Amino acid sequence: MANSPAEAATAPTPVEPAERLWNLPNTITIVRTGVVPILLFFPFLGPSRAGSQFLAWLFIVAAIGDLVDGWLARRGQMVTKIGKLLDPLADKLLVSTALIVLLAGGRIPSWGTAMVVVIIGRELAVTGLRGFASADGHIMAATWPGKLKTLMQNIAIGALLFPTPQWGLPAHRIGLVFLVIATALTLWSGYGYFATFFGREGAGRAPKENE
Repeated sequence: MANSPAEAATAPTPVEPAERLWNLPNTITIVRTGVVPILLFFPFLGPSRAGSQFLAWLFIVAAIGDLVDGWLARRGQMVTKIGKLLDPLADKLLVSTALIVLLAGGRIPSWGTAMVVVIIGRELAVTGLRGFASADGHIMAATWPGKLKTLMQNIAIGALLFPTPQWGLPAHRIGLVFLVIATALTLWSGYGYFATFFGREGAGRAPKENE
């Protein structure tokens, strides 16, 4: 028997189940965020090879953790709203902190300051753009130039953190080359996000999540 309009009006609204903060992907993300304060000790290590190598491997493990937590969240259907907030925040904190301490520690030369500013500035600008677009119902998915940029900058930072050549390869020189590539991809992908957003706005269309 169908409910009357009065009964329907007084029926309790279904409550969505609370999301679990401490699932495995979110825990990995929070642990990655914990690497940030450890990186702050880098400028004080001086000539310490062991300390620099430890931080280099720690950053590499944290970067790999970014792939692992995303894969686990999708595979185990553990994607949460807090995870969507924490994961990109952890990435940006790790990269920004690493670039700043590398610059402070002299691993990135003074001429590389502009590249650090471009990379960090792009992260802030695109994050702000995504927040603005999301408020209008426009979901900006990650693009392949952006994903490639992330890979290049992680390789650059990992290589620059090593104090000496690794496996017979000039880690510092390789790191600088990849940092230049990452900067170029940063500009390219950042332009793509803004061009896409303002192109859609100019067309008078705000796509929804399912488009």
